[in-house]
Formats: sequence, structure tokens, C-alpha cells
Amino acid sequence: MAGRLLGKALAAVSLSLALASVTIRSSRCRGIQAFRNSFSSSWFHLNTNVMSGSNGSKENSHNKARTSPYPGSKVERSQVPNEKVGWLVEWQDYKPVEYTAVSVLAGPRWADPQIRNPAGRTGLVGRGLLGRWGPNHAADPIITRWKRDSSGNKIMHPVSGKHILQFVAIKRKDCGEWAIPGGMVDPGEKISATLKREFGEEALNSLQKTSAEKREIEEKLHKLFSQDHLVIYKGYVDDPRNTDNAWMETEAVNYHDETGEIMDNLMLEAGDDAGKVKWVDIND
Repeated sequence: MAGRLLGKALAAVSLSLALASVTIRSSRCRGIQAFRNSFSSSWFHLNTNVMSGSNGSKENSHNKARTSPYPGSKVERSQVPNEKVGWLVEWQDYKPVEYTAVSVLAGPRWADPQIRNPAGRTGLVGRGLLGRWGPNHAADPIITRWKRDSSGNKIMHPVSGKHILQFVAIKRKDCGEWAIPGGMVDPGEKISATLKREFGEEALNSLQKTSAEKREIEEKLHKLFSQDHLVIYKGYVDDPRNTDNAWMETEAVNYHDETGEIMDNLMLEAGDDAGKVKWVDIND
């Protein structure tokens, strides 16, 4: 037991250090059209410096939330210079463009439309492609294991001499980029349920399985997602769909399969938004 706990701790530290300098997109890309598609996971950066304070802006943060055209449209945002991002910076001439997708307008109105983006100005008001005013919540499961040889022994990195950590990544159909599985939290759904559901749908193709196969997958995933886990990041996400009144927030959680026994009995198969799925080495 002590060895297993130590392994989990080492995996968590390795993952945190490796991903601290890595940007991984768990997202839909530009060109989103349908309302259902707007409820995809976030353009997610595994970097705790993703957000600047409301008093100002760093040059390397809060950039995607100011890009034009707005995803799935030809709408151009009002330009917001770095020094004018923060709400505490006086800007009487600020005139953001208003835009909410027709598909979103057809849905329910959530929360207070006067709520403001905590990261600052984006050059656009309204909800854009996001269904809710204020935060729109996503969840991103980061499933890891140690890379092993055919005999089951952990493989050492030839340069660092450390064991190689792997995580499950998907290649998105819409933009062809590799990403972490993930998606939007359904109304009333717990984050833990979202994490398990999205991983099953995108990395195991659970939506296309028979009832018996779904039950088998559910049993194995329950074992994996019921164990100790590590929240890698929780909070605001710099996302192209963000507006002054609606924005993405995500919770990225690491579940580590220390022995590899659980994931060895689950065949990776791309499904839903994923075109491909594979184990990726973390080499940093």
C-alpha cells in the first residue's frame, strides 16, 4: 500500500511539473455552428497563470478571449489593448460589439446578464456561443499511467533516467488537434460524473457500445474514477468563445492508474468528438 501511494504521489508531481509548461487544447476549434456544439469543452490551458487579475493584463494571457472573428461567425470584436483589459482601468469610450448566436437565443436564459468577465474586457458583450450568462463549466479528465515494456516493467527515459508518465489524448475531428478528453457539465450533473462520462464517450466510444459492453465499461471506469485523484487546475479559461458577460471555466482532474491493471483492460477507441485516441508520453 505504501508503495502504491508513493507511486501516485510521484505521478502527480511528475504530471504537474510536466504540464506546467505545456498547453493542451481540450476544445472545439473555430467554425462552431450548432447550439449543441457550443457546449463543448474549453480551449483549455494547463497553466495556472492562464488568467490575469481584473486590475490589468499580462501580455501572454487573456488573448484568445479577444480574438476575431468570433468562433462560428463573421463577428469582429472591438479591439481591446492589453493595458485596457482590466475593469478597474477607466475607459469611457469602450464600445464592445454585441453578439449572441441565434441558436443560443432559442435556449433558456440563465443567471444575470449584467455579470462581468473576471479576467476583463473582451471587446464583445452578450453570450456568443455560450449558453449561460457568467461561468460555463467544463470538466477535463487527465488519465495517466506509467509506460511499461512487454514484461510489465516500467520504462526509464534514456536521458532523465526517470520513469515515463503517459496520458490519454484524443485527436479532435473538427480541428485535427490533439487534446484532453472533456466536455461541458450538464445541468445538475456532478463534476465527477462529467469526467467519467466524457472519458467514456471520447476515449472508449461508449455511446456506440451494446448495453452489456456499456455496463462492463462503467464498472471498470467506476473503479478508476472512485480512487484518489488530483485537481490539476480549476478556474477561468482563456477561450475564444468568452465575452464580457459569459466565459468558460474548467476543472482538470488527474486519475492515475498506478499498476496499469484498470486501463490494460480497457481498449482505447475514439468516439463522439474524437477521431483518434492514444497514449502520449510526457517527456519533459
